[in-house]
Amino acid sequence: MFGVLQDRVYEEHDTGAHPERKERLVAIRDGIALLDQSLLTPLAPRTATVDQIALVHDQDYIAYVKQQVERGYDHLNMDTSICARSYDVALQAVGGATAGLDEIMAGRLSGAFFCIRPPGHHAETGESLGFCLFNNVAIGARHLQKAHGLGKVAIYDFDVHHGNGTMHTFYEDDSVFYGSVHQWPWYPGTGRAEETGRGKGLGTTLNIPYPSGAGDIEYEEATLRFGEAMEKFKPEFLLISAGYDGHWADPLAGHQCTENGYVALVRILKQLAATHCSGRIACFLEGGYNLAALKNCVAATVKTLATA
Repeated sequence: MFGVLQDRVYEEHDTGAHPERKERLVAIRDGIALLDQSLLTPLAPRTATVDQIALVHDQDYIAYVKQQVERGYDHLNMDTSICARSYDVALQAVGGATAGLDEIMAGRLSGAFFCIRPPGHHAETGESLGFCLFNNVAIGARHLQKAHGLGKVAIYDFDVHHGNGTMHTFYEDDSVFYGSVHQWPWYPGTGRAEETGRGKGLGTTLNIPYPSGAGDIEYEEATLRFGEAMEKFKPEFLLISAGYDGHWADPLAGHQCTENGYVALVRILKQLAATHCSGRIACFLEGGYNLAALKNCVAATVKTLATA
């Protein structure tokens, strides 16, 4: 069975008139509802502990986010909106995802898609950026290592915006491989091809930037390159930062991917997980701001991963 984490609590992170808005999850829910539900197992939110968040983030930063929310501020910075529920919802995003990872590790699920928000891959250890509060996928990787003793975890990020926070978290760490295909030059300005890691982490970062106008062919090429790196790295679990803002209809970037293109790269990733990770794979929702494209692409991803 394939797990899907979706719950109305994640709509309570109310950003108002903002690209990263609660209507994204409404659209995704409508798309997943059209799938064969006999293939899917619903997952429930769970509140993460501060210690879980601190697997990646500084204690001072965690306290700062909580404080700003409690003080009634509506922004952490220029582009990251918050509301009175944002801190609690962010804890439930992390907690629900890590609980889903536990289910996969227990063998009760083949994989999962976590339809959660706020998103995470721009969040640095001590700073919020790009709509993100806590780095969900990075915490997920550390959770797999700490709670389940995994030695090597791989993260593939196909959001059109480079996952600066995830890359920096593991830049000097040879136990987590970070690969990304993204638009460059573009926000947040990181993700050059020559950024490949540092110290003992040298060689465990793979950035594959493309200029505006890239599409399905380039994304498939990048995913195959990531797969070649996995032949050497041999991860035990594959995590995906699944952002669909590379779609041709998305308003926040200039890539030209299609639904069929996302299905093609997800098939490659599914095979990589089968080859190296005993099939263990989990997707964390990141970007994607055209509601129709997001609805269709997430549903197609879930269908591809859930179908034998």
